[in-house]
Amino acid sequence: MAEPDPKDPIEAATRATRSLKGLSSELTARVPQLLEAMRSAGTGLEPHSTLDRICETAAELAGARYAAIGVVDDTGEGLSDFVTHGVPEDVIREIGHRPDAHRALLGALLHDPVPLRLADLTADPRSAGFPAGHPRTRTFLGVPIRVQGEVFGNLYLAEKHGGSEFTDYDLHMVRVLATEAGIAIGNARLYEAARRRERWIDGSVAVTTALLSGGDADDALSVVAEQARRLAGSAAGIVLLPTADGGLEAVAVSAENPSDSLGVIIPPESPVVATLLDGQAVFMDDSASDGRMVTRLAGQFGPCMLLPLHSGGRVLGALATPRSRGARPFTEAERTLATQFASQAALALMMAEAQRDRERLAVYEDRDRIARDLHDLVIQRLFATGMLLESAQRGSVVPEVRNGVGRAVNELDVTIQEIRTAVFALQQEPAEAPSGLRTRVLREINMAAVPLGFTPSHHFVGPVDSLVGELAGKNLIAALREALSNAFRHAGASLIDVVVDATVTLPDGRDGVRLSVADDGVGIPEGGRRSGLRNLARRAESLGGASRFGPGIGEDGGGATVVWEAPL
Repeated sequence: MAEPDPKDPIEAATRATRSLKGLSSELTARVPQLLEAMRSAGTGLEPHSTLDRICETAAELAGARYAAIGVVDDTGEGLSDFVTHGVPEDVIREIGHRPDAHRALLGALLHDPVPLRLADLTADPRSAGFPAGHPRTRTFLGVPIRVQGEVFGNLYLAEKHGGSEFTDYDLHMVRVLATEAGIAIGNARLYEAARRRERWIDGSVAVTTALLSGGDADDALSVVAEQARRLAGSAAGIVLLPTADGGLEAVAVSAENPSDSLGVIIPPESPVVATLLDGQAVFMDDSASDGRMVTRLAGQFGPCMLLPLHSGGRVLGALATPRSRGARPFTEAERTLATQFASQAALALMMAEAQRDRERLAVYEDRDRIARDLHDLVIQRLFATGMLLESAQRGSVVPEVRNGVGRAVNELDVTIQEIRTAVFALQQEPAEAPSGLRTRVLREINMAAVPLGFTPSHHFVGPVDSLVGELAGKNLIAALREALSNAFRHAGASLIDVVVDATVTLPDGRDGVRLSVADDGVGIPEGGRRSGLRNLARRAESLGGASRFGPGIGEDGGGATVVWEAPL
């Protein structure tokens, strides 16, 4: 016959109940109460509410005034949670912290998890160490709770009603309840783990969908940061990309104050950079005291996960999810799920990059076809037309006709030169690293001139190239592109004026840069789409700036003016 499995919950409950045999009629009379208590403890699947219910049920079953459950942490040396029943809220607030698991009876039960019953708690030398403000207690009963054979924590009962001692009957009843509690807690743990995995999977799907939707790459990175922060329950979600000198720069941040972290660089000499770029994760229990963190932000955070965005043999960057100072460390399950999320996000980033490359290739092929058509068809026809006009000019005897035809021929020559310039531009790839903000602004304006049918006017105030930082400049260009696109698609404008002012002072007193894009179109209708304006506002706010709109430059204020500003 096979030996019974001590980790089997049914076997455990059977053995605990079997211990009731042979006991007095008093205990037998309390069996219905025990069964009801077991039924109550086994209902529900939310971990913390399950602990609350077990405390209340145990206190009622044993006639105790106070009950508590101390949950053992991953190390087995301390408590990760401490749930109470019967202790007033004002007393809990006065105590202010969970008991020290290394002192008093809690420590004894942690290191020797066996039932303990005391007639007078105050007479036991292990009773020292209770925190100030703790309720006065005399009688005590402690029973370990095991989940699948492992010690989950201890159930504590104190101060039996009427001043009497806890009896053997109480001990037996509470032991049976503790066994049922272990089964209930195990089920709640499994349910919570399944829910947690489901949330991380949903987050991965949201990231993949956002990255492959064809939107802006910076917005896609922001989605990664937002989802990581939400799923990890951290104070911030930060996406870091490699810098030219081998460090890591925060390029997308989800936090209460994202501008504090945006643009922060982990220098290449930091030990975590080499580890992350080698494709290995870094876990810290306290960023503030960990010597590997050398950034100015380290002192603001506690536990932290630094995960490589690694896929297909490439490390695209890293993902950081720091928690606040004093927050609980990340569990092993959370670390595993976060690492899987980072790998999925990296794969989605690579797929999005490949998709953008395909789209870019299609654009280049289309531009090459247009350039060939312009060169082979349009220029040749214009050239032939010019030759016909020159022949007609020589054959005419009327001075006015000769002069008019001559001017037309000159205009054709200018047009041919402009088309050749356009053909040359179409055959060039966009510059990977523009020389300055002014150059990038002019390039966006010239690119917008093609669909607009006219070139927007522009004006620069101050030394924009030297004052505006790379991060602010990059987001300003994206804001300009969005504003010009809105003007073309929705405004129906015939006049657009672009101003970049690097000498402004922001409302909070900081030096800033302001982009203004004004047009004479139809304006921004009430109830119309606001997605473009929201994108502008989000970019500005992530840098600590703002975005707004107002009247345009048409007659009587017609059209719209979009203002976008951020710190230098």
